[in-house]
Order: sequence, then structure tokens, then C-alpha cells
Amino acid sequence: MKKLKIVSIVACLTWILSLVFFTSCSNDDSADVYTGVPVIESVMPSGYNLDGTIKPLEPTKLVDPKNYYVIHGKGFLNTTKVYFNDYDTYFKSTFVTDTDIIILVDENTPYANASNKLKVVTKSGTAEFDLMVAPPVPTFSGFNYINCAEGDEVVIKGKYFLDPIVTLAKTDTQPAVPVQVVSSTLEQIVVKIPANANHRYLAVANISGTSVSKEAIGTALYDDKLYGMQWGGPWAGKGVNFDFAGDSYQGEKSWKWEFGAWDGGNWGFNVDMAPYKAFRIAVKGAKNGQVNFSLNGGPNYVIPVTTTWVYMEIPLDKLGNPSSFTMITFQESNNDGGNTVLFDDLGFVLK
Repeated sequence: MKKLKIVSIVACLTWILSLVFFTSCSNDDSADVYTGVPVIESVMPSGYNLDGTIKPLEPTKLVDPKNYYVIHGKGFLNTTKVYFNDYDTYFKSTFVTDTDIIILVDENTPYANASNKLKVVTKSGTAEFDLMVAPPVPTFSGFNYINCAEGDEVVIKGKYFLDPIVTLAKTDTQPAVPVQVVSSTLEQIVVKIPANANHRYLAVANISGTSVSKEAIGTALYDDKLYGMQWGGPWAGKGVNFDFAGDSYQGEKSWKWEFGAWDGGNWGFNVDMAPYKAFRIAVKGAKNGQVNFSLNGGPNYVIPVTTTWVYMEIPLDKLGNPSSFTMITFQESNNDGGNTVLFDDLGFVLK
């Protein structure tokens, strides 16, 4: 919080200097204040970028919510309203001169299906200016199914998917590959998986930036269904539901396990671990507690359980560095009568 306050103070000084600069330019250009219908000539960023660098005073046609801008023109002294995409935006009269308004673009300003207009209303009339409000950078909450193949239609979920561009994300050795978008809304995209997508991450971009999936294609052990299980079950022989639709971390379902006290189970698989560096899992419980976890009967790893979803990546060196994955073991270890635990997004993290 202290850093934010310091940045705000420096930014305020920048805004004041901007006002002084533009006011002096206005006074040099004309001895009289313009009193006609307002005119918007340009919009420029004001203040600092997130990395602490000063934003250049260069005209833009795209503004980011939660950032300050200078509206430059003439006839602004008796401004009564400012609208970005018809959203009534607060401004300080002390940050208004005849030629400039310094204003914060509200974070709630609409960006989709909007007018793409800036309006300044004064007692002498209204000025309009073509201007787009950028959406936030996309957030990528997951995609299903993770173990998909060429030609499969996959649902990506997240937020801020305005005119999304989807690719297989660029790597150190592979270029980005376009992915066909079948349909999209602001919170969901349906895509068709291209060839050679195994072990590639999905990336979603809008005009503000790019977000990449946590999971790579083909790395799931469970993503609404359990893959590759060859044998096994709970020691008590009950309490397991692989199709629980009441809550999930990703996709539509989770693996629900109603553990009795110190209950557990083993499940057999056959997976080559050469491509991977960690095991991933998301966990949520009916109450706080813990679950013992191991691969191939190796070192015990205690997974903390809380009443909200927690995603974690467990390095393989914490699990004995297995060269192959043949068995997974879970055991409830609350020591207070058991727990109901949900597991989701089980799988592997690429090196």
C-alpha cells in the first residue's frame, strides 16, 4: 500500500505539470477564453505505467480503465458531464482548464457492445470523439476437456473475451499456432483443436493482452473423468464419486470422496513421467483438514484442505522423482472423524 501511495503522489505532480503545460500553451495561443461549442482534439495518457515509467503524452484512440487521461481541445471551462461509452464519469473541476480535462476512466466503464464515443458536455454544447475503451486482459479459468485431440471442440472459460484470438501458445522451440474459434461470448469460447496440439498450452488474447492456460493439452489425469486407471479403489470400498456435478475447480464435475477417519485408497496407472516436473491438483473440503498423498508408495506429501478451492503444483522431487507413475494414494488424516473432499484438475506439469 505504501508503494501505491508514493506512485499516486508522483502521478498527481505529473497531472499538475500537465495542466500547467497545457494552460500556458493555451494562454500563448490566445488571450481570450474560447466560449463556443466544445471541441475535442485528442486524448492522451497521463501519469505512470504499472512498471513505474512515465506515460508519454501522445494521442491515443484506446483507453484503459483505472488510468488517467488528458482530454485536449477547447471550450471545457464550463464542463458539466463527461461520458466514456455513455458511462457518466466523475471528474474534478480543479483538473479542468479551457483546453484540458484530466480524468480517471472508471473501472466499470462498459467496453463491449458500446458506442465507442467520448462525450464532453458543457453549458455551450456537446463534443464527441471516437474512442475505444479497452477490456481488461483476459483471465483464463480453464478448458475442457484437457485431454483433447485434433478436431475436438473444447470450451474455454474465463472473462473479458472481447473479439478473442486463440492460439497454441508460443514456446522456446515452437511458434504460436492459430486455433479456430467456433463461437464466443465474454466468458466462454468454443474452439476446434488443430493437429499436433498435444503438450501445448492454449492462449487467449484481446486488444489488451494475452492469458495462457495453466494446463497443457493432454496432461490431465482427471478433468471431469479419470484417465488411464487400470485398477484400484478406496480401502473402505465406498464414498467415491467421479461424476460429482455440485462443484468444480475446472470443467463441470469433480472427484468427490467422503472419507471416514483415516480412510484412503490406491489407484493404478501407467504413465511415463519423463516430460513432467510436477503433479498438479485442486482440492476443497467440507471442513479444514489434510490428506496424505503419495505416488508409487513413495514419500508422503501432506495436502492442506480448506473450504475453498486451492490449486497447487507439487514438484516431483517432493514425491520421490518417479520415472514412471504406477500408483496414486490418498488418505484422510484429520484425526477428527473424516471429511468430504473434492479433487479436480489432477494432472502433470510440463518441464
